[in-house]
Amino acid sequence: MELSSARLHRGQLPWRGILLAASLLLCWSSPTMAQVTVEAVPPHVAEGANVLLLVHNLPETLQVFYWYKGDNVDEKNEIVKLIKPQATYKTQPAYSGKIKVYLNGSLLLRNVAQKDAGPYMLHMKMGNLDVRNASVQFHVHPLLPKPKIKSNNYNPMEGEDSVALMCEPETENTSYLWRRNGQSLSEGDRLKLSEDNRTLTLLSVVRNDTGDYECETRNPVSTSRSYPFHLEITYGPDVPIISPSNTYFRSRTDLSLFCHSAANPPAQYSWFANGELLSSSQELFIPNITTNNSGLYTCFIHYFVTGLNKTTVKNIEVLEPVTTPSIRATKSDVKERDSVHLTCDFNSSDSTIAFRWFHNGKGMEFTDRVFLIQDRVLSISHARKEDSGAYQCEVYNAVSSKRSDPFQLNIRPSLTIYWSSSTMPEVTVEAVPPHVDKGRSVVLLVHDMPEKVQSFSWYKGENMIERNEIARFLKSNKKIETGPAYSGREKIYQHGSLVFRNVNKKDEGTYMLRIKTENFDFRALVHVHVNPK
Repeated sequence: MELSSARLHRGQLPWRGILLAASLLLCWSSPTMAQVTVEAVPPHVAEGANVLLLVHNLPETLQVFYWYKGDNVDEKNEIVKLIKPQATYKTQPAYSGKIKVYLNGSLLLRNVAQKDAGPYMLHMKMGNLDVRNASVQFHVHPLLPKPKIKSNNYNPMEGEDSVALMCEPETENTSYLWRRNGQSLSEGDRLKLSEDNRTLTLLSVVRNDTGDYECETRNPVSTSRSYPFHLEITYGPDVPIISPSNTYFRSRTDLSLFCHSAANPPAQYSWFANGELLSSSQELFIPNITTNNSGLYTCFIHYFVTGLNKTTVKNIEVLEPVTTPSIRATKSDVKERDSVHLTCDFNSSDSTIAFRWFHNGKGMEFTDRVFLIQDRVLSISHARKEDSGAYQCEVYNAVSSKRSDPFQLNIRPSLTIYWSSSTMPEVTVEAVPPHVDKGRSVVLLVHDMPEKVQSFSWYKGENMIERNEIARFLKSNKKIETGPAYSGREKIYQHGSLVFRNVNKKDEGTYMLRIKTENFDFRALVHVHVNPK
């Protein structure tokens, strides 16, 4: 035990002075004297550390003081006794080398243990025989060991399992905190914490619960964090996705398809084309493809964890680049108020080909007078001078496009002719194409339709029988009405032409167009030939 040499008062008073001071102190009432207090520094102490029981306002009339373990004066609990005037002290053997006492009454306890926690009392005797007590208490906490996480399920399945993570060891007067991937966790819809926060439960785990979990323990004197515990969630497989997303590919290029399905652990991949196994990998590569490589490509995944299989099918169409088209006109000499049809000819059986039309380099806007009968047939009725110019058609598919050379169309002025009742313009009908493949479309093009037509009708066959009527147009209400022979595959235009879609062998034969004006009732015939595939 050590005694501090620091003194709590200035110098030594002579004996008479002490007696005088004592007599003066006897005149004071206790409420006017400063309160003696003791403070534990720190109030919460780590095991093995020191704590100072710091005394404030120690009376100068103090003659002797005692320190006791506990909250009352008990000889068997005495720690040390100090007689102040002589600065002599007596330490109990149990505390030898463990404490240090100061003349100001303070007591230092070294290397404290759990058993040292609790209340302590300072017992003071004054020169006037007055007695005072002051108590203090401190707490001793262990230094927390590094915690570790244990799980009740090391291989949870998404949507099926729950997981309880336990932070060990269990320690009294300890708080627990949880983190996932460095972010603090709190209780929520699927996260539950035990009353002491030592156990974290994940209800019905999902794939986003995968990550590094840490638990942290805290008490008033120390903090300790566990090593990361990596939790893996088993999930999948999701429906596979094939990339790239496009369906059309150009011939004589390389085909590379990649299949992905979210799954943990990863799933096993296989590729099939038209039912034939091509590859047992996630990526499929076919160099220098041709149109023969078109077909249905299937990504098949097998998940060995659950035995589930998933597939995605992609239709791949390999296309040849389009060839340069050309434009053909139904007549070379076109006068004002004539009708003319421009056909875009190209050499390809590609059913995916589409068309665009240009006039003097600009994309065309169509009207009731200038319109498409089919995408490849441009109809100009009642031609005007402004219809002159360079026409181009462009054919394109998903992998290429080609534009025709300019076709120059010149509309020359015509003389005004007044028809007599005995004259009628020559109206003709042309089948485009004259021989149509089964399943394709044919256009019955009308040339030189009179401008002042009152009505026209289309018939299947050469006779004007009601049951053979396909459709009729009445100028009075500008309405096209269908007849008994209408199949739903025909489309009639106000300038007279008829488009027949998806033809079959039964559609082969003669068709009649009947035209009525104020002075004439005129008929024109055309024959359609259907080629079987």
